[in-house]
Amino acid sequence: MKRTRAGLGYGLGAYLLWGAFPFYFGLIAMVGPFEVVPWRVGATLVFCAILVALTRRWRQLGAILRSPRLLGWFALASLLLYANWQIFILGVMTGRVLEAALGYFINPIFTILVGVVVRKERLSRPQWVAVSIAAVGVTVAAIAYGTFPWIALGLAFSFGLYGAVHKHAGEAVDGITGLTIETLASLPVAAVQLAVVAGLAGVNAFSFGPGISVLVMLSGLLTAVPLILFGEATRRLPLSYMGFLQFLTPILGFLYGYLVMREEMPLSRWIGFIAVWIALMILIADMVSQLRRSPTAETNTGPVPLD
Repeated sequence: MKRTRAGLGYGLGAYLLWGAFPFYFGLIAMVGPFEVVPWRVGATLVFCAILVALTRRWRQLGAILRSPRLLGWFALASLLLYANWQIFILGVMTGRVLEAALGYFINPIFTILVGVVVRKERLSRPQWVAVSIAAVGVTVAAIAYGTFPWIALGLAFSFGLYGAVHKHAGEAVDGITGLTIETLASLPVAAVQLAVVAGLAGVNAFSFGPGISVLVMLSGLLTAVPLILFGEATRRLPLSYMGFLQFLTPILGFLYGYLVMREEMPLSRWIGFIAVWIALMILIADMVSQLRRSPTAETNTGPVPLD
């Protein structure tokens, strides 16, 4: 039970912080979506390296670097995570926050299905009902956009697959070490992208005053903290639970897009989003009920041995 409660705490912290991302990255939109991501990767790696040094995790880091299998899984996770970052920031900085929120509403459904199909996790009847309602709602909302919602689907698939790959590779790896490996693996991609952007349009991170520059650099801290919390949560909870918690992030994103950015929200979109919110309430109620019925139960997320 302690393991489950700790996992829920880590997961709630991660998804609440992620929910604040549209506001934060909206503040630095003038830098450009294709420049922000490389700086974000570099700043995150610096922050993680400091944490590794302070917590003396060099041995854990070395164990992964000496394991071709684990290193390969973390490299794959890093590419999926990089793609997710790029799609998300592109959506936020081009005024498509509601579509990004839709993507993160779809994402839990995709995550739950991955847990059922790949990891053979079982869902209760209320959970299946909730997933079905959410699927209908998301379909209605997607059709309402009138165009192919590639940002929404790209976010859902990239982060859903990232969660599955990260869980497979990182159950025996703490959040700090796992994120350090992932950002290290994505650093070459970030460096090439920044070089291309600099060659085409120049570097903008230091062109809008020290305030914007500081916010760009602090994106590493803002990125690392929820991902570390996410890594700790995935070690303690089934993917189905992670899928349920993920609804917190798009709710906050939706509120920002609708109330702050004033993006258009016709009736058809309202119908889709309300259906998803009903599903969320069913999922939360069922999860609380299961925890009360099994006060001593532990989640079945055993460690993956380091090669």
